[in-house]
Amino acid sequence: MVIPRLVVAAPASGTGKTTVATGLIAALRARGLAVSPHKVGPDYIDPGYHALAAGRPGRNLDPWLTGEERVAPLFLHGAAGCDVAVVEGVMGLFDGRGDTGFASTAHVARLLSAPVVLVVDAARQSRSVAALVHGFATFEPGVRIGGVVLNRVGSERHEELCRGALEATGVPVLGAIRRDDAVVTPSRHLGLIPAAERGAEAVRAVERLGALVERSCDVDALLRLAGTAPPLPGPAWDPSEQVAPVKGGPVVAVAGGAAFTFSYAEHVELLRAAGADVAVFDPLRDEALPDGTGALVIGGGFPEVHAAELAANAPMLAEVAAFPGPIAAECAGLLYLCEELDGRAMCGRVPGRARMTSRLTLGYREAVAVAESPLTRPGERFRGHEFHRTELDTQAGPLFRWRDGRDGYGDDRITASYLHLHWAGFPDAAQRLVSSSRSPSVLR
Repeated sequence: MVIPRLVVAAPASGTGKTTVATGLIAALRARGLAVSPHKVGPDYIDPGYHALAAGRPGRNLDPWLTGEERVAPLFLHGAAGCDVAVVEGVMGLFDGRGDTGFASTAHVARLLSAPVVLVVDAARQSRSVAALVHGFATFEPGVRIGGVVLNRVGSERHEELCRGALEATGVPVLGAIRRDDAVVTPSRHLGLIPAAERGAEAVRAVERLGALVERSCDVDALLRLAGTAPPLPGPAWDPSEQVAPVKGGPVVAVAGGAAFTFSYAEHVELLRAAGADVAVFDPLRDEALPDGTGALVIGGGFPEVHAAELAANAPMLAEVAAFPGPIAAECAGLLYLCEELDGRAMCGRVPGRARMTSRLTLGYREAVAVAESPLTRPGERFRGHEFHRTELDTQAGPLFRWRDGRDGYGDDRITASYLHLHWAGFPDAAQRLVSSSRSPSVLR
């Protein structure tokens, strides 16, 4: 399949990748192009902004969570029918799992045979920008840096100095973005505030980013660079080939709303391919589960930010507390199922109390299931990702173990853990959940 594409990368986090990637997606869409947005790694927040900019789901590409053999097929699946694809990187270009380059932006760029646009924070430097770009352009064979976008440029003279220095590298400058506090996206303890929580404000922010990139970058040159990517061999990933449909179309209710914004698009696609009728509910606002619910999925998000509102919705807490079907919960979902979160009553399905801490728990995990639950069987290995600042006090037996830790809770009806899983790498999760669903009348 021939899909023009490029990867937006940077030397480090915090240099403007999301600004450039989201703005470029918005600028290309404003030109009437169908844009496929992607994000390297397990990030949920950036894809939310990408989705706003593109008008279609933002998708993740993560060799660790799904296996490197699925990265190109998942890309082809998400980008089918699009005119161009924009892939935002993670961390620094060559930063991967631990001290390796595995699952790095460079790794994904190689798997996609995609040219890289390097976003460089030019603040407090000029000629040194050339040394930095030269190093990145020559560091790893097989990674092609096709252009540079200078970010946080202070003045016209500053831009001239940077451009002049970069001429010696042979890497063209495809944009120069001036410092602009009006386009800063607000953050909190786990990064940017999700677009779903900002509503119309997020829409306006994305529009400003699109206008910024359109006036500051050579969008035509970026499109030409994307067009140099060679064809990718197929086939595309197909959820219907990963699972078998279950008869009866059980309803699987998936938590959404402002408190539960973390999800991968492929999860719902797999559930539907497995025969589920997927219905979204909001634990903050809805007082009852969708009619006919036979299974629940409660994913990640920020329940700690919305703990008071979640606790105040007593009817929904009671619904989930009494729900007799299988439940799959991750991170925020685990906290929602606990007895308490920061002293506020939650559903009480998982024994233990959770609280916010100052310590960030972050990283990939290779875990072994030690309990049987709707999604797990003892001895099975799972690849997941942790990202939270909460802590759970529980004496219950864990669901997972790994070299340095233990995590989660599982029984015959609940799979609950801090681990975020990508079901494209473990489609049995969707299959097992839908297969174990039953009509509420049978369950009760």
